[in-house]
Amino acid sequence: MDTSERERSERERPTADRPESLADLLGGRRGAVDATVPPVAFTLGWLLTGRSVVGGVVVAVLAGSAVALWRLRRGSRPRSVLVGLLAVCVAALVALYTGRAVDFFLVQLFSNTASALVWAVSIAVRWPLLGVLVGVALRQRGRWRRDRALVRAYARGSLVWAATYALRVAVFLPLYLGDRVVELTVARAALSWPLVAAALTVSWLVIRRSLPAGHPGLRHPVPTRAADPDGT
Repeated sequence: MDTSERERSERERPTADRPESLADLLGGRRGAVDATVPPVAFTLGWLLTGRSVVGGVVVAVLAGSAVALWRLRRGSRPRSVLVGLLAVCVAALVALYTGRAVDFFLVQLFSNTASALVWAVSIAVRWPLLGVLVGVALRQRGRWRRDRALVRAYARGSLVWAATYALRVAVFLPLYLGDRVVELTVARAALSWPLVAAALTVSWLVIRRSLPAGHPGLRHPVPTRAADPDGT
């Protein structure tokens, strides 16, 4: 690790003055910003080539490849980079197959619908997905589930994320059905990194306020006794 990376690591390390947040643990904002580039590139290419789907696809794939290379050079995990690039390629293939520019956004519409359902189901079965993700990031395996207060807090925080995916579907679907490519692109950009940043902030506040006073925090689950009347 060079000097600049070490200094950045020291700045990002949680301290007593700046406690660890979900953004520290999960990231997400950078990936959300990167995800807006290919759709915007597609629409620009589509418009600049006389509304040619092929033109839009070429520009989108080139932009997606450039983002992938940039992320790899900055040390992102190859698997996550390839998944992002694969999503762009699948969206491009769908648009080429149907010949409709609006279908470039069909994969995103389906993925947000599926995500909303998965987050909601995870809450219903008491395996809130936010807890699963943080547990993996902290290498806790299933220890966090022994803490009923933490499970309850994660469930409430997961509701915030389920709502973000539902909001996207509610906005994207009418625009998709109306064949509004430009408006869909604007909505896609507006509901990417700003919404992720808001969800990270709000869900973190919800978790902190849901935990009882004196709880040691996400890194230190407290096993709850079976007789605890406040448990879920």
